[in-house]
Amino acid sequence: MQKHMSYLQKHPSITRSRLSNFIGNNQWNDVNIQSVLYDQRISGEPHVMLEVWSAPGQERPTFGHAVKQEFSPAKVGQVFGPSWTTHWFRVTVNIPKEFAGKKVQFLFDTNSEAMVWSADGEPIMGLTGGNGGERHVDYTLTAQASEHEKQRVFYMEMACNDLFGNGDYHEHPQDRAIYYQLSSADLVAPNEGAWALYHDLEVIVEMASRLSQDSPRSWQALTAANAIVNVFDHADLSSIEPARELARQFFKAQGSEANHQVYAIGNCHIDTAWLWPYAETKRKAARSWSTQLQLMESYPEYRFAASQAQQFEWLKENYSSLFAKIQDKAKTGQFIPIGSTWVEMDCNLPSGESLARQFLLGQQFYKEHFGEISDVFWLPDTFGYSSQLPQIVRLSGAKYFFTQKLSWNNINKFPNTTFRWIGLDGSHVLTHMAPSETYGAQCRPGELIDSVKKHKDIAYTNESLYLFGNGDGGGGPLRAMLERLRRMENVDGLPRVKQAHPREFYEHVERTATDLVAWKGELYFELHRGTYTSQSNNKLWNRQSEFILREVELLSTVAHMHGKHQYPANELTRLWKLVCLNQFHDVIPGSSINVVYRDSDKIYEDVFASAKKLRQDALAGIYGGASEAGDAVVGFAVLNTTGWMRSSVVAVPAALAPQFAGAKAGDAVHTQVSKDGAEVLVLASNIPGCSAQVIQAPSLLQAEQVAAPGLVPAQVRASQSGDGSFVLENRQVRVTVDRNGRVTSYYDRLEERELVAAGQAGNVLELYDDVPLYWDAWDVEIYALEKYRALEGGEVAIGEEGPLVASLYLSMDIGPGGSKLRQKISLSAESPRLDFENDLDWHESRKWLRTSFTWDIYSDQATYETQYGVVQRPTHRNTTWDMAKFEVCGHKFADLSEFGYGVALLNNSKYGYATVGNTMSLSLMRAPKAPDEHCDMGRHRFQYAIYPHAGTFSESNVVQEAYQFNVPLQVIPLGLTACSADSLAQPCFSVSGARNVVLDCVKMAEDGSDSYVVRLYEAYGGHARALVTTKLPAARAHKVDILEERMGEDSELAWVARSRTVEVAFKPFEVVTLKYFAR
Repeated sequence: MQKHMSYLQKHPSITRSRLSNFIGNNQWNDVNIQSVLYDQRISGEPHVMLEVWSAPGQERPTFGHAVKQEFSPAKVGQVFGPSWTTHWFRVTVNIPKEFAGKKVQFLFDTNSEAMVWSADGEPIMGLTGGNGGERHVDYTLTAQASEHEKQRVFYMEMACNDLFGNGDYHEHPQDRAIYYQLSSADLVAPNEGAWALYHDLEVIVEMASRLSQDSPRSWQALTAANAIVNVFDHADLSSIEPARELARQFFKAQGSEANHQVYAIGNCHIDTAWLWPYAETKRKAARSWSTQLQLMESYPEYRFAASQAQQFEWLKENYSSLFAKIQDKAKTGQFIPIGSTWVEMDCNLPSGESLARQFLLGQQFYKEHFGEISDVFWLPDTFGYSSQLPQIVRLSGAKYFFTQKLSWNNINKFPNTTFRWIGLDGSHVLTHMAPSETYGAQCRPGELIDSVKKHKDIAYTNESLYLFGNGDGGGGPLRAMLERLRRMENVDGLPRVKQAHPREFYEHVERTATDLVAWKGELYFELHRGTYTSQSNNKLWNRQSEFILREVELLSTVAHMHGKHQYPANELTRLWKLVCLNQFHDVIPGSSINVVYRDSDKIYEDVFASAKKLRQDALAGIYGGASEAGDAVVGFAVLNTTGWMRSSVVAVPAALAPQFAGAKAGDAVHTQVSKDGAEVLVLASNIPGCSAQVIQAPSLLQAEQVAAPGLVPAQVRASQSGDGSFVLENRQVRVTVDRNGRVTSYYDRLEERELVAAGQAGNVLELYDDVPLYWDAWDVEIYALEKYRALEGGEVAIGEEGPLVASLYLSMDIGPGGSKLRQKISLSAESPRLDFENDLDWHESRKWLRTSFTWDIYSDQATYETQYGVVQRPTHRNTTWDMAKFEVCGHKFADLSEFGYGVALLNNSKYGYATVGNTMSLSLMRAPKAPDEHCDMGRHRFQYAIYPHAGTFSESNVVQEAYQFNVPLQVIPLGLTACSADSLAQPCFSVSGARNVVLDCVKMAEDGSDSYVVRLYEAYGGHARALVTTKLPAARAHKVDILEERMGEDSELAWVARSRTVEVAFKPFEVVTLKYFAR
């Protein structure tokens, strides 16, 4: 028996602890591997001289501005702040001759983020201070110093925030002031052999712990690592090489060709805003990407992917030389622009057209600046994936999709890794979800082992993608990661690893995979359901911006094609970029810090101000000068920008109110003066789609302008019953409301049917306790549904009494925070729709406000609007998959229908729905406290409505009604000359023969020609053959994709004889884009 036998098998856990202590930064640093990582270290004058200039306030000055300022002496140990301030250091370095022949680094640790700049203003690399896993504070001055090094001068730009913002947002308010200490500014000579041994051991030690304990390879790793420790002597640097030889012998054993193949790609997921504002993201991208360019010089095999065209554009604008270097590395294939979209957007809340613009803007940028579009839709971190994405992805020129977020599901584990995702219309994309279940892998053996163990489709395809690098706040891969990855390329016990463009992975799967499974429909994320509701105003302004840009594009196209207006292409592109920016997956969902929403507020103010001016300019072009001057107004136009005929009550321009108020009962026009006399209402009837009808003062009216002659005007009235309830009724419905604003009866007079279930009610306002497990702004949890109260104590009074609009006013105190709700409940003469207009002053803490309606309707499925279509979800909770959908996303409506009848719940800015049995609920407001401690505090105005209809959803016009609810008829005051303009007297576009087809977008083409684009979609889930007519100049029409490229050789459509009409075939939920050429 050997005298000093180790008996490893008898005490492996002790050996593993020994190894952990040997490589760790701990109490044994004077004797373990840490003790020999640096041969020399020196700081302070005369070798290191520091000067600093602190920028005022939260300014982020350019290099050119900063270096012109007056710098003051600085020293290690000094603190800088507060949070979000910037401090520029001028660093003067004299490398001593003792460092000759050695690599020399400058270690600069501000415990925050920083950027290294050359003396002539070139950004060199980013630094991340502190002691976290993201730590990177070394800047290499020279690979081999000479005895007589020249003095070096360079700059450090210190940002007073860490990689994840301003400290722990779960525990501390994000508007607090933090100060950061400069803890090191050292010149060091690293011992490269010791560092290499350290990286050897990182891999071998983790293999020993993560490989199966029954695996011979695990024991080999444990034995090799233990032997290395035994050979190493911290007092004898010559022991490093024999220790390294032991490591080399271990790594010589290679894996089989049949082993799992991992395709590794570096990345640094940078949230465009989250725990930091947009302005800081601009610097994060520069810091992160410049670091990667440095690594590429040392690691030629390294491949790095970056997404989000917006971040590239910021880099191009603010760091042009850095952007040029990235373009060069893109040509070599090392730096890979990827992702297809403008930002990594939320996929639940933006409209279909917004998603289309995300891809259009992103692909345009990649094509212009990198020579090709991206064929990989790259979205690792967003909170669910719409069922229309596969079609939109394919229409944008991409065909692959990557994510991993569904690994976060908290109820059901998603069953697939590599699969074909099939969308609403049948389009499919090859989809992969990294089995390592992260986009921020650290290049460690355990993650590679998980890539095999957690791969759910390994029977069909033996490869996976592996994304490594620090992310969320940027940073990206570190040198240590690339060193570990080199050691793991082909070593027995682990999957084979190669660094490659993600496209290579997908193409290999396409060639070799057998019998891949398919997933049909949405990829519902079983977490972060609160993001449908948090930051209410932000969601409202997004919805409004989407619709106003739609309207501006339509009107500007009409004016331009009539030769009366120059289409504002550049400004519209700028506005769409801003809207798409705010749709980033931590902004529109409501999960960012407060300063982000103050920034987004300003962006929306910009969008609305500019869009309103563009709309006014377009209308001036169409009408030859719309008028705002009271004495010049002689009429007004009622503008209908939807694609179908509609009627609605509108308010007369103030200058014409006296004339309309005096209209007699026998006049053609039907009017109503509001109780407070502030406005005069008129019923505008049968306004064709994509047109405007001019209405002049009653003395000049033609009867058909406002009401068909011979018809009795529709009327509505409000009254109070003897039991204290209130009644709103017109010829179609009779609605009863109690003193708490609850709808106790909703009777359809035409169908002779009561809609409210016996003993139940609608518009029941409910307040829930809202304390999720961890992610405050992100989550509502299923147990919250167990703890709530129905709100009472309201007061109801009659407002308007008809004949065009009747209304009730509900006043109610809500919650312990002193919140107050004033709600206007109204019914108009021409519709069965009941509107709820809300003015809410909200001051609760961790409460969740909802409204619920219980109907006498039964169906196993409810229908919710999504982008370019609808999705059906169960109303029961039979399985855990059903139960997980206790809160779901819907756009403008949700519908519950049975044979013969249905009811839709519409909204103008809300997205959180639920339908359980015959009860429909809409989430109105939340009050989370992190990361924005002020989230949703204050005043909110929003609307929802009930729309009953005969027939099932597919037989209804719910899609059109919800569109109208969000796009009211526009009233445009006109002067005498403008009243005779005829550019919009006839519909400029119309769709006939297919009521299930919606005209959603009209715009000028992206190519700058006199071509224009019309986008339509099938909305109900059926085939259609639609006749699409344009009144604008058109010589030919082609079917194109979202990028406005022709779809095949037979893309040209034939005109219907003697018309400017084309017949277009639609599949269920198909999106069709037509491009009209004026000549």
